[in-house]
Amino acid sequence: MRYLFVLPFVALTFVSWGVYGPVLHEGQLGLGEGGAPSSLRPLICVGLAYFFVAVLVPVLTLKLRGEQGSWTSSGAFWSVLSGVAGAVGALGIIMAFKGGGKAVYVMPLVFGLAPVVNTLVTMAMTKSFKETNKFFIAAIAVVALGAAGVMFFSRGGEVKFAPLKVTDLTLVVFSILLTAFCWGVYGPVLHRGQMKMAGSRLRPFLCVGLAYFVIAVIVPTAILQIIEEPGSWRVGGTAWSLAGGAAGAIGALGIILAFNFGGKPIFVMPLVFGVAPVVNTFTTIVSSEATQLPTAFYVSLVMVAIGAVGVLVFAPKPKQGPKPT
Repeated sequence: MRYLFVLPFVALTFVSWGVYGPVLHEGQLGLGEGGAPSSLRPLICVGLAYFFVAVLVPVLTLKLRGEQGSWTSSGAFWSVLSGVAGAVGALGIIMAFKGGGKAVYVMPLVFGLAPVVNTLVTMAMTKSFKETNKFFIAAIAVVALGAAGVMFFSRGGEVKFAPLKVTDLTLVVFSILLTAFCWGVYGPVLHRGQMKMAGSRLRPFLCVGLAYFVIAVIVPTAILQIIEEPGSWRVGGTAWSLAGGAAGAIGALGIILAFNFGGKPIFVMPLVFGVAPVVNTFTTIVSSEATQLPTAFYVSLVMVAIGAVGVLVFAPKPKQGPKPT
C-alpha cells in the first residue's frame, strides 16, 4: 500500500520535467527581442523559482518539523556540487534554445542521454564496470540510435522552424551534451551528499537551491550589469520563465518525496526518464511549435525512452561481499 503514495510523486516529476522545456522556451521568447530568445533573464527566473521551492520551503519544513540526518561539511560540499551541475545543465538548455534548438527534440535527447551518463558515473563510483552485461550495452545502443533519429527526423514534416546554420547547430549539439552530462552526474553526486548527511533529504535539496541561486541569479545579474543583452523584462516572459523554473524544482522535489515514501531508484527513475520525453513532445505539439512530424520521429522517441529505461534497469550492480557470520 505504501507504494501507492509513491506513484503520485513520480507522476508529478515526469509531468513537471516534461513541460519544463516548452514552458521555459516560451519564457525565453517573451523576454527576448525580435523573435530571438533571451538567455540570462530566463536563467535568473529559473534560479529565483529554485530559491523559493528548494530553499525557502526546506528551511521552513526543517524549522517546523525537523528531519533525520545532520549537517556535515562533506555532505554540503557534494550537495552543492550537484546543485552546480543542475544549474549548469539548465543553462545548457537555455543556450540550446538560444541557438535555435526546439523543445520537440532538445528535451528528448537530454532525457535519453542523461540516464546513460548517470549510469556510467554510478558505475565509476561503485567500480562495477566488470559487471557490464549485454542488455546494458544494447540499451545504450538503442538510446544512441533513437537520439540520432530524434535529431534527424525532427527536421522533417511540416515544422514551423527554419534549418539551423552550422554554427547554431554546433551550439545546440554542444548545449544538449553539456546538459545531458550535468544532469547525468546530478543524481549520483546528490546521492553521495545525502549519504554524507545520514540520509537527509531536505538538507541536500536546500544546498541544491543555494547553488542554483548563486549560479542562476547572482552571476547572471552581475553579467547583465556589464553586458547588455537584447530583450527586456516583460510580465509574460517573466511569468513563463518562473513557471519553467518552478516545474524543474517541483520535479526534483517529487523525486525526493517519492524516495521518502519508499520508492526505489530501480523503478522511479526509469518511469521519470521514460515518460517525461513523451509529455514534452505532447506539450510541444499542443503549443503548435510543430504541426506535424514524421512517424520515424515518434519511433525514434520511443527508442530513446525504452533505451533510457533499459540503461537504468540493466545497469551493472556491484557484487555484494560475503555476509558476516
